[in-house]
Amino acid sequence: MEQKNFFSSLYDKVYQYVTDTEMWIDFGLIVLKIIAILILSRILVSIVQAAVNQVFRHRKGGKLQLEQRRVDTMRVLVNNVVQYTIYFLALLMVLQQMGIDLRPVLVSAGVLGLAVGFGAQSLVRDVITGFFIIFEDQFAVGDFVTINNMTGTVQEIGLRITRIRSWTGEVFIFPNGTINQVTNFSLANTLAVIDISVAYEEDLKQVEGILQDVLKKAKEELTDIVAEPQILGVQALGPSEVVMRITAECKPNTHHGVSRNMRAMIRTEFTRLGIQIPYQKIVAMPAKGQEYAGGRGQ
Repeated sequence: MEQKNFFSSLYDKVYQYVTDTEMWIDFGLIVLKIIAILILSRILVSIVQAAVNQVFRHRKGGKLQLEQRRVDTMRVLVNNVVQYTIYFLALLMVLQQMGIDLRPVLVSAGVLGLAVGFGAQSLVRDVITGFFIIFEDQFAVGDFVTINNMTGTVQEIGLRITRIRSWTGEVFIFPNGTINQVTNFSLANTLAVIDISVAYEEDLKQVEGILQDVLKKAKEELTDIVAEPQILGVQALGPSEVVMRITAECKPNTHHGVSRNMRAMIRTEFTRLGIQIPYQKIVAMPAKGQEYAGGRGQ
């Protein structure tokens, strides 16, 4: 009899639970909200990832060209961060709809984040700085730069470190978080400045005419020159020479080679036309014994 009453009571409770219309309505609303949260989060992820892909597609056509592998790596990294962040927030909202108290979860996440933040402050700073260096195209692999008073060619740009190599072979490695000042010599055209010394006895008008011919020839032969070279005139009056200055606008970071080539061309033309370039002359004096012997012979 007692067993029959137990099953009868259990049946009544189950029946009431199953036939509780209000409970099912609430349950259905919760399910609909969860489905809506999942759908909206997926749509938001798709929209943000499409925007990120579009941004990186524009960067490929920018003035500074990054390696395709590096562009794809950054694109995937950003997409993953966006996806995980949105889905994590969606998960929290789903748990809230299911009636789970989020305060312990948030407290645990806050404590964990605080511990990681204190233990990896420099690493996080390096990664964030490296991301913005790459994203903003501040400099690229192959650029000639000065970073924190160290000058060289960029060999590698990572999220954590940047590596440059000087022209003498030294390799400098900078954590991205320590990069405070950058001078990029590869962004804009550079100016080759050349000072030419001639003797006071030379006719400056004739010298300027010769230089005009040399500069015209240099513009035709040196492809790194992008504008007509200019003769600025007399730059200085030295003890034994007149210094004349010429300039030439060149492609980025090519002014050193252009200056060397133009000096060689000017030197060759001056020698051919007999224009004197002053230089110190050392006259060998005879030995003391030879001078004395010569005098006695006379």
